[in-house]
Order: sequence, then C-alpha cells, then structure tokens
Amino acid sequence: MIRFRNVSKSFWTGGRQKVILHNATFKVDVGRNLGILAPNGTGKTTLINMMAGLEQPDHGEIKRSGRISWPVGYSGGIMPLMTGTENIRYIARLYDKDEFEMLAFCIDFAEIGHYIDMPVKTYSSGMKQRLTFSILMAIEFDFYLVDEGASAGDRNFNQKASAMFRERLEYSTLIMVSHSADTLKQYCDSAAVLRDGQLFLFDSLEEARELYEYE
Repeated sequence: MIRFRNVSKSFWTGGRQKVILHNATFKVDVGRNLGILAPNGTGKTTLINMMAGLEQPDHGEIKRSGRISWPVGYSGGIMPLMTGTENIRYIARLYDKDEFEMLAFCIDFAEIGHYIDMPVKTYSSGMKQRLTFSILMAIEFDFYLVDEGASAGDRNFNQKASAMFRERLEYSTLIMVSHSADTLKQYCDSAAVLRDGQLFLFDSLEEARELYEYE
C-alpha cells in the first residue's frame, strides 16, 4: 500500500511556482496495476520519485507498506567508481539477497561481458541501463514503479526486458506514469489522472482518459 495524506509538493521554476500536488490524499493498493496519465511537464517523475521515497513532500504524509522498487531507469544508487560486480554485491547486501545468486543473474541478464568487472563510469549509457535494470529484476518487489521515459537498452534487449517485467508482474503491482493512454493500456487495469494538483483515481483507463482529454 502507498498512501498520500494531505500531500503538497511544488517548485519554483521560470519565476513562478509549479504545483505538482496540493493537499492531495489518495491510496494505491496492491493487486491492480495503476497507470497515471499526466501531460509532459506536470510532475510525473516527481510523483513517482515521491512514491519511491527519493523525494520528500513539502507538506503532508506518505506511508508505504511492502517492498517498493526504485523507478525503472533510476541509476542514482549505482556508484560510478565501483565495478558492476561491486555494485551488484553491495545492493544484494542492502536487500538481504544472496550475493552470488544475484551476481549470476545480473551477469546473464545484462549481457555486458567483461565490463561487469570494470568501473561503471566506463560504461556507455546503454550498458549502464542494462546493469540497473538487471539489478532491479533480481529483487522481488511488491510494487514496481515505472516512468514512461525509461528504456533498458537496444531493441532486442528491450524485448527481453519486457518479457521479464511481465513475468514479475504476475505476483507484483505496477505503477506507471505516462502522457499516453496507449502506453498504459499495455500494462494497466486501472488508471488515474494527475491534474490541478490532485490525483483522480478511476476503475478503468477509459474513464481516466475522458477526464485527461477533456479541455
């Protein structure tokens, strides 16, 4: 469960205050994959980061229960001076996972060859994305958080990653933010709209689309 209670979040940008949430209260339960519709520039990434605990609200309270992933594509927890192997082992210890099992999984899934034993700062952006996605898939979460802009690498790897992700969602819940209802339709069976500082929850994507597309 992820519960926001009277949560407010805003930034000063371009000489004005950009409101992401204003006194917003809502709850996301385990069991139904949720797609959140919001236009570009309205704070989708900020919202998903608050769900993950990577950003804090200005006011209000956020409560979480169960294991909640960091957002797919987020690499802030990867240490660039450490090798891929060292990063994997470090994160395995943080999440109380068997280091050798997790390392074997990531080596097989990431497909970055000998670079696994080189500092992450030497990786291309695609290789780093493969590493971070592999680490994420090696850990079982109750909630997986996805920002639509996340990409795990080239086309072939993305197909492999998508198959693995669907497998994980057989026993986990997805929360995905996007500006496109068609993107959410692939994964989500309920939906919400981020609008005017509030998150409006609906039982279906079509209901959410009506509000999202209403001018």
